[in-house]
Amino acid sequence: MPKLFLLTAVFSGAIAVCMGAFAAHGLKARLSVELLSAFRTAVDYQFYHTLALLAVALLIKQIGISAPLLAAGFLLIAGVLLFSGSLYAMALGGPKWLGPITPLGGLCFIAAWLCIAWATVNSNF
Repeated sequence: MPKLFLLTAVFSGAIAVCMGAFAAHGLKARLSVELLSAFRTAVDYQFYHTLALLAVALLIKQIGISAPLLAAGFLLIAGVLLFSGSLYAMALGGPKWLGPITPLGGLCFIAAWLCIAWATVNSNF
């Protein structure tokens, strides 16, 4: 699992760089200030949680695999897909029904951070 999380973090980081560059150079003149802001929020959150996923992979290597760390890794992946993915899609003209999906991604992020805390408390770290 740490390898899966590490590879996912690496690709997510690369995608976040591409999306940030796309926003700065390709979308700046095409989107409203509000939509560009939403797109940039998606990039920011993808970066933050990509780094968290990287940390989870390293924690698994350091302290061993555990249910909370596995849950955290999968929740971070789900959070990026749901939160950032829905914001990217809506900013680029996707359907408005994606709006309620964004907070579900946020809940995944919160749950992931709490799982990391749980794993830390229950380890000899």
